[in-house]
Amino acid sequence: MNKINVGIIGGAGYTGGELLRILLNHPFVNIAFTHSNSQAGKPVWSTHTDLLGDTDLTFSGGETSDLVAQEGLDAIFLCSGHGASATFIASHDVSDDVMVIDLSADFRDEHDDFVYGLPELQRERIQEATRIANPGCFATSIQLALLPLAKAGKLTDAVQISAITGSTGAGQALVPTTGFTWRNNNVSIYKAFTHQHLAEIRQSITQLEPDFKAAINFVPYRGDFTRGIMANVYTPFSGTLEEARQLYKEYYVGHPFTHVSDSPIDIKQVVNTNKCLLSLELHDGQLLITSVIDNLTKGASGQAVQNLNLVFGFPEDTGLRLKSVAF
Repeated sequence: MNKINVGIIGGAGYTGGELLRILLNHPFVNIAFTHSNSQAGKPVWSTHTDLLGDTDLTFSGGETSDLVAQEGLDAIFLCSGHGASATFIASHDVSDDVMVIDLSADFRDEHDDFVYGLPELQRERIQEATRIANPGCFATSIQLALLPLAKAGKLTDAVQISAITGSTGAGQALVPTTGFTWRNNNVSIYKAFTHQHLAEIRQSITQLEPDFKAAINFVPYRGDFTRGIMANVYTPFSGTLEEARQLYKEYYVGHPFTHVSDSPIDIKQVVNTNKCLLSLELHDGQLLITSVIDNLTKGASGQAVQNLNLVFGFPEDTGLRLKSVAF
C-alpha cells in the first residue's frame, strides 16, 4: 500500500508531539512537514526530546500557504490553539483533495462541512468526509459512557458527571494551575456546570435520542497527574446490571478501541493507548458508568489518526496498537 503525505500545523505542542510519535511509526504515512513558528528551524527532537534518534525532521516556520499547497500532500492536522484553526481555514484555500483534521474546538458543531470525528458515533460519515473536527477529550470519555443508553432511548432523566483529567489537558503553555508546585498533591474544580465540552456532548446524545432534554450536570476536576481522564457518569436505569452490560457490549461490537470491563478499571490501563475502557455498576436504580481514556491519545491525537485511517481506507487500528504504561 502506498504511503500518504501528511503535514502538521502546530507541531510543538502536546497534541502535535503525540501525533509525531504515532505517525513516525505508522506504516502508511510519510510526514511531509511539521510547522511551528515558535520552534522554526529547530530539530523536532529538541522540543519533543523523547524523539531523539527517531527522526531528523526540523520544524518549518513562517508562511504556511506553500506548505499546504505543495504537490502530493494528502492530509493536514491542525494542532494550534482554539480559534487558530478557524483563522487558518479562512485564510487558506485548502484543496478538497487534502484531508483536514482539526484538533481544536472550532468546528465541532459541524459548520463549514466539517464532520464530528467520533468513530463510535458516526464511522460511516467519517469515511466519506474531507474535513473532520476531532472531539474534545472530556467529551470523548463522557460520550462513550452515554452513547449506548442514548441509542436505546434509555436516557430518561438528568445525567450527573464527575470527571478528573491530567495536567496535559490544559496544553503546554505554563499557567499557575499547570505548574508542578501548585498541581502536585492538589485537586481542584474548574468550570463546574459550564465546561465547553457540554455542547458537543449534548449534540451527540440528541443525535441518537432526539427527545432527550434533561440536564447534563458536569463537574470537572484538575488532577495531580499528567495524563488520563476518569469520568464517573450516573443516571437512572430501570433494567438489571446484566442488561446494561449487554446493551453496552452490543453497541461497541466492531469498535476496536472501546471495551466494557466486568471488573473495576483505572487510568493506568489506558495511558499511552487509544483505548476507552468502561465499567458499569447499578446502585438503587442508578447506573454508574466509569470511563477512562488517555486525554492525549483517544482524547486527541490517537483519535485523529483513527479518523485518518477511516478516511484513507487503512485498518482502523493501524499505528494505534499501543501498550499502556500498566505500572
